[in-house]
Parts: sequence; C-alpha cells; structure tokens
Amino acid sequence: MYRIALLLFSSIITFNCQNTIEQHGGQLELPYYNSADFTPHFISNPEEIEDSITHRISDFSFLNQDSATINEKDIEGKVHIANFIFTSCISICPDMTSNMKKISHAFKDSTNVVLLSYSVMPWRDSPSVLKKYKENENINNENWHFLTGSKSDIYNLARTSYFAEQQLGYSKDSSEFLHTEHFVLVDDRRRIRGIYNGTLSLEMDYLIEDIKNLLGSN
Repeated sequence: MYRIALLLFSSIITFNCQNTIEQHGGQLELPYYNSADFTPHFISNPEEIEDSITHRISDFSFLNQDSATINEKDIEGKVHIANFIFTSCISICPDMTSNMKKISHAFKDSTNVVLLSYSVMPWRDSPSVLKKYKENENINNENWHFLTGSKSDIYNLARTSYFAEQQLGYSKDSSEFLHTEHFVLVDDRRRIRGIYNGTLSLEMDYLIEDIKNLLGSN
C-alpha cells in the first residue's frame, strides 16, 4: 500500500499533503523531511538516519493559555503536531481548530502526543485570550497548548524550523504576516515526518494513522 505525496512544482509548491509512505516488509514507513522543499527521505538504518537527517525543530520557549512556560523539554520523547492560528481569524482557523479537535479526541488518553497551536498574532493573543478561546472551543485536552510570545520568535520558528509556509522561489520577509493551513507532524526526536492540509477533514484521517505509526515504532 502506497500513499503518495503530490508535490506540484510551478511558481510555488502546492501540497496535496498526503505524505509519501513506503512499505518495508509489511511495515509502513514515514519519510523524513530534512529541508524546506519537502523532499521525502526513506531511511531505516539508525546510523544513516543520524548522519543524514540533520534538521530538528529548534529550542523554543513560549507561554501557553495558562501562562505556563512551554519549551522543547515538553515535547522531548513525544510526537507532536504543530499548527499556526490566531483567535480572531474567521477564514481558515476555525476549520483548523475543528480538525485539530479530531486529533485531540483520537489521542485524548495518550501522554505521548502533544498538540501545539502557535498564535501568529501574539500581540493580541495573550494567555488570557488564548485561555478564553480554548474554553469557548470546549477543549479540555491538557496536552494541547495554545502558545504566545515574541512575534519574531514564533515567525522564525514557524518558517525555519517547521517550514510551515514555504513557496518555491519566494521567501517572505520576516515581518510579513504568517498564515498557513499546514499541520506539521514531528516525531519524538523533533524531526519532521509529515505535512497536512489542516482545513481538510480527510487529511486528519491520514494524520491520525501516521501518528499511530510513529507511536508504534517507538
């Protein structure tokens, strides 16, 4: 069984967001993504993985909706999914939050899955605003953190660590507004393993299966 990620190259990269999966002896293998062009790397040898897959999500430190500090230590050894929203968004964000709820529900009893929703409008989305947003959305998952902090830190992390908003031949200035529908799947070593369209319910089915795959391989 193969699931192919369609990378359509024209003036920009357009993702179908179904991540390429290879089958090795009946075991589905998720690729590693080492660069912003999202070229999939299928590697199973641990030593080769260490040598070849050098990209990691950088260290970070932000406040969540409870004004608690969340940093890289909170995702170490865990699978996490990141997305980028703002609470006053009326376009793609409501769909993204609704779809992230499906992920939250699927892994509500797991302490090894963390959801990180970074605010791309942190100057408005204070911890108290994020707390109210989480309450209004009836989100009770303690492992789902809505994060705020320095705009430059969030934007830099999104663009250089998560590759959250990449376009071929076009690099946005750091001051330009960040708005992306991408959900990014990251393994327990902070390596990117998948990217999905967070506005599409069907993509969440793929994401859930890929998370299970990662948890099963730990």
